[in-house]
Amino acid sequence: MEELSAGPLLSKINSPDDLKKLDKSQLQQVCNELRQFIIDCVSVHGGHFGASLGVVELTVALHYILNTPDDQLVWDVGHQAYGHKILTGRRDNFYTNRKYGGLSGFPKRSESKYDAFGVGHSSTSISAALGMAIASKYKGETQRQHVAVIGDGAMTAGLPFEALNHAGVSNANILVILNDNNMSIDPNVGALKEYLADITTSHKYNKFRDDIWKLLGKLPYPDFQHSLASKIEAAVKGAILKSSNLFESLGFRYFGPIDGHNITKLVEILNDLKDISGPKVLHIKTVKGKGYDLAEKDQTLWHAPGTFDKVTGKINKKISVVIEPPKYQDVFGHTIVELAEKNPLILGITPAMPSGCSLKIMMDAMPDRAFDVGIAEQHAVTLSAGLATQGMKVFCNIYSTFMQRAYDMVIHDVAIQKLPVIFCLDRGGLVGEDGPTHHGLYDIAYMRCVPNMVVSAPMNESELRNLMYTAQLPETDVPFSIRYPRGQGVMPEWQTPFEKIVIGTGRKIKDGEEVAILSLGHPGNFVVNACKELATEDIHPAHYDMRFAKPLDEKLLHEVAKRYNKIITVEDGTVKGGFGSAVLEFMAANNYNPEVKTMGVPDRIVEHGKPDELYRECGFDVKGIAAAVRDMLGTQQKKASISSPGKALN
Repeated sequence: MEELSAGPLLSKINSPDDLKKLDKSQLQQVCNELRQFIIDCVSVHGGHFGASLGVVELTVALHYILNTPDDQLVWDVGHQAYGHKILTGRRDNFYTNRKYGGLSGFPKRSESKYDAFGVGHSSTSISAALGMAIASKYKGETQRQHVAVIGDGAMTAGLPFEALNHAGVSNANILVILNDNNMSIDPNVGALKEYLADITTSHKYNKFRDDIWKLLGKLPYPDFQHSLASKIEAAVKGAILKSSNLFESLGFRYFGPIDGHNITKLVEILNDLKDISGPKVLHIKTVKGKGYDLAEKDQTLWHAPGTFDKVTGKINKKISVVIEPPKYQDVFGHTIVELAEKNPLILGITPAMPSGCSLKIMMDAMPDRAFDVGIAEQHAVTLSAGLATQGMKVFCNIYSTFMQRAYDMVIHDVAIQKLPVIFCLDRGGLVGEDGPTHHGLYDIAYMRCVPNMVVSAPMNESELRNLMYTAQLPETDVPFSIRYPRGQGVMPEWQTPFEKIVIGTGRKIKDGEEVAILSLGHPGNFVVNACKELATEDIHPAHYDMRFAKPLDEKLLHEVAKRYNKIITVEDGTVKGGFGSAVLEFMAANNYNPEVKTMGVPDRIVEHGKPDELYRECGFDVKGIAAAVRDMLGTQQKKASISSPGKALN
């Protein structure tokens, strides 16, 4: 086991009960030691960084005041929950965080009783905590606390407002802590950001508020004090801020903003709020990356920097003497700019991931033609639909796993109206260390069943460019989905000339004998290498890159079905309803009866690990594909010509 050195106080904290044994005067030292432990661990083992550093004081204060796990604590997204994990019995194996078979990078109910709710996608915390609060109220558990910690970036989604709207009339005992740091992964955008800035920077209002509460604190009647303070505050708030308080208008008691790095103040106010029933909002101001100077200065870069030298701040990057293939997302980013320079109708949309999906390249080059709409996937899709009605060619770039949140809009606002929105689904397939909440496994299946939708996946960078080029052509008048994986492609010389791809056509990579392998997308490269391995054993399967899961290349499939009675399909997505299922449907519909093996992600939750580890676990890495061919041929199979092609059943 690898040891990480914890400070003298932190080393003795194995649960929140141990934390509660300390004097309040010792909490700042605990914060210092916890922050240093996170820096030490992430610098060596990687992971999310800035978010957890920004809530160290809040984390310590919450576990010091709350009676967790009986009190329910829900972290939104969970990037910021490293300190929470370390304080709740996972310090000694925290080095396994995000590693194959190790701790999850996010709160996870099956991992610890202190993880009240499994998270990973943003904006769910208030709804979840409200559900817990309503259940406690129903069961008569009046003393339980229910706390949702949500960032201002996550508040831009629709779900938190739906939850706030309900909570405000529920009279449930819920505390929403708004962690306001003006960041999601990239800087926040939108009117809510400006509103929170107005509250935060209104020194006149905050000074007035503090003065009123201090003055009334000298009166002998506490209930009267608080009631009168609230009335006076409400009476002048609109005049000073020039608007009413959003949260109070929804039925919440609003407290703050306060310094989220002042552990003493946090402990005091959280202790006071325990005695105030009903829905409440505590607004705290924090700095993402607090305590590590470089992370404070470049908060996007240090969101999840990988491993680094904690002293110099130098981020460890792989050094190669050869030209490396680019990341697929960078190919997208540069290609959309190339296309937009030629086609003035092209616009780009992303929901809060401009750096991650590389649309920032277009935002910098053409700021009036690329838009970050915040964490609002549903809005991104319907906004794209609205633009498309006016003749615009919109590239709507959303991670595959996040597109699940906008599925109704894909059907209702795009597909039914047959609007030519181009969905670029980044992070398609097994994404690695972020695990099951972030794997993009279902888009082939959920897009394939939508009428009017084209479903495609490039095998390499050149194919991605050509699919993007095809999708924006004037004659392409249907919704168009292009999915590609996280990480590097395979073509160092990737900037190839654009070529139109006829929609619904695949290509033969190599001819072969007895077995045909049909691949969709990037795993086609695994097939290429598996074929090379098999060739050394005198086994020669055919390989077809199908490119489209919908519409299928039926001409190519007829060719395959008539020549081969053994077929393997390979995809980086769920085998239930995916590309392999489409092939099986074609075979059944056309009365072919070959032996078909579908390879992809099985019908179960796949946990986190490096992509190569997960490909191996799911069985469709190079060795897994080669083994499947051998198994289909029989272990004693020798080289032979095709003797029994798949025949149509009459």
